[in-house]
Amino acid sequence: MSHHPLAIVLGVDSPIGLAVIRDLGSHGVPVHGIGKASSIGRASRYCTGFSERPQRPIGQWLPEIIEATGAAAVLAISESDLAALADLPQRIGGCAILTPRAAALRLVLDKRETLRRAAALGIDTPQSWQPADGDDFMARAGGLDYPIVAKWADPTAILPRLAAHGLEFEKAEFVLDKGGLLALLDRYRPLGCWPLIQSYCPGIGLGQMIHMADGEPTLRFQHRRLHEWPPEGGVSTYCAAEPLDRHRDQMEKSIALLRAAGWQGTAMVEYRFDARTGRYWLMEINGRFWGSLPLAWHCGAHFAWEAYRRAVLEDHRPAASPRDGLRARYMIPETRRLLRVLLGRSAIADPMFAPRPLADILSYGLGFIDPRTRYYVMSLRDPAPFLRDLLNVLAKAVRRGSA
Repeated sequence: MSHHPLAIVLGVDSPIGLAVIRDLGSHGVPVHGIGKASSIGRASRYCTGFSERPQRPIGQWLPEIIEATGAAAVLAISESDLAALADLPQRIGGCAILTPRAAALRLVLDKRETLRRAAALGIDTPQSWQPADGDDFMARAGGLDYPIVAKWADPTAILPRLAAHGLEFEKAEFVLDKGGLLALLDRYRPLGCWPLIQSYCPGIGLGQMIHMADGEPTLRFQHRRLHEWPPEGGVSTYCAAEPLDRHRDQMEKSIALLRAAGWQGTAMVEYRFDARTGRYWLMEINGRFWGSLPLAWHCGAHFAWEAYRRAVLEDHRPAASPRDGLRARYMIPETRRLLRVLLGRSAIADPMFAPRPLADILSYGLGFIDPRTRYYVMSLRDPAPFLRDLLNVLAKAVRRGSA
């Protein structure tokens, strides 16, 4: 296999970063990972170099690593890193920063603006209320249809304020009644700002993944979420590739939404799809590599390689079509989900999430022998990250036991 100029991957601690390393490395790209000392990506056969992440702003140390490694490209995983990189030049020396620019990133991180633009394109969006000082919380809470979901409109911007008040960041909080909502609003009153309140949308999670270049899609992939943690909606723990001949009209709307945002690069447009009504409810745009990226990699949808080859190799040939029919599991949260289903009822009154103990036990066990099943971390071509992940879990358990 031919070797190409080196790429830096910033954030190799998660299955997402690991999938990016595997994607680039399997195409002959040497990869220098940056992360924690215990990063699972560091253990990959495709990680040819590694730096432990300094505890300083990115702009103070990344140029040094670029110069030392001779990197031709930088890719990053987390939204906070994307936001920091958006403030740097698009090229540092001869190295391309393959992350979104500030204007487009701000737009997709702002859920209110995303929903507004989506509605203008005819995309269904949840009913939303952004609480603010002066609102009659009691009256507004009494007029909502429950359950509801609370999400921060701009997660990256709110993180420092939450930390300053000793509050934990919650990606999504599910609230069943008026009393629960009023308690949530009161919890955030010291901040003087509140999460976005949205109606709960039933259905399955549908992710449409697209790489955009100059306003046109160059690579498409989609999946449906079979299981999530928590069960009522959250991180995908078991997902299946969807054939591209399904949801075609919605895919075109997703492309139009990214085009309207001036998006360059990779993003996932996430929906709730209610098969009973045929409606698609927009949840958000993930303007970054997403949690179920390992499934895309297993199916041959090589999003990291697509970004790299176009920017570094100036290779604009059409991307190969990905396969479908595969599934992928994120085993630790998938196991937590099974325990939740067996031991406690779902927090959301949606029949889709009603506990089905026998079916869920069978699904969990049969997944190990299903030829369609792949894994977020485990790969026979690259087994060491799985062993590192097991050691990390054991070390965490020992620390908890000694605390």
